[in-house]
Amino acid sequence: MAWFRWIAVIALLFTSLAPAQAQKRIALSFDDVPRGHGPFLTPDQRTEALIAALKRARVKQAAFFVNPGRLANPDGASGEARIAAYVRAGHVIANHSFSHKSLTDLTAEAYLADIDSAEDWLRGRPGRRPWFRYPFLNEGRADKAKRDAVRAGLDARGLRNGHVTADGYDWYLEGLTIEAIRAGRPVDLAALRMLYIETMVGAADFFDGLAVKATGRSPVHMLLLHETDLAALFVEDLVAALRADGWAIATADQAYADPIGRERPDVPSAQGTLTELVAWERGLPRPRWYERNDETVLKALFDARVLRPTPAAH
Repeated sequence: MAWFRWIAVIALLFTSLAPAQAQKRIALSFDDVPRGHGPFLTPDQRTEALIAALKRARVKQAAFFVNPGRLANPDGASGEARIAAYVRAGHVIANHSFSHKSLTDLTAEAYLADIDSAEDWLRGRPGRRPWFRYPFLNEGRADKAKRDAVRAGLDARGLRNGHVTADGYDWYLEGLTIEAIRAGRPVDLAALRMLYIETMVGAADFFDGLAVKATGRSPVHMLLLHETDLAALFVEDLVAALRADGWAIATADQAYADPIGRERPDVPSAQGTLTELVAWERGLPRPRWYERNDETVLKALFDARVLRPTPAAH
């Protein structure tokens, strides 16, 4: 089968790049649930494909961070059923705010009210976990008073930070793919698959190295992904590549039991992965930023490797 050949190629690639380290563990999470139409699949097709791919990849439990406000959109009509399907498959759900607003655009009071609206929808549902993930990983940037007000508000609500320790900007690759298809540009799906996988595995390795430098150990990582078509199409091969690179796949519950989750870095600007913020607070010099999280870098790779010349008109 084609996917089996891809796994063999990817396994060979990453085995040659880095020695296996059995202690490396990483969990998967998917933001912005339920998302609308992507470049290749309907929302219902995406959920079905993503659940099947996670099962084939033997991922016991991933976390899906939900924006209940998306259920009112036309593409969100089947969203509640799709969320329930993730839970029936053994995965868990958590709060990503109701309307996916940035903390820098709201008062702390309005932001907490938006969290409450999402929690009203989530409370009592099967698979719900008391985790909140900041949209855009934005904890207030340089506004420490707002940051601390929201942190205190989460504590009062019994919610903990659904932190991220590794991020590869998968959402940006999805956006570039959508733009290309809308513009009539041919997309090389095999090349896109390779770029997606090597970028996400590279993110896991970069942030693990940063965590080891900052804390002296490799935590149980939480990888940020999004509920995209690319995830549905490529996550099985991504998991195979992670394993070939020495990673064990953890559950979301295991990742959020790791002591790194107790960190509350006090840095000049709170936005980004917890790994970056901890490294900054510990005084690690730059670079503390994964190269491919620079949109200019990632777009150049996408344009060079994924886009194909537009056929000449006849």
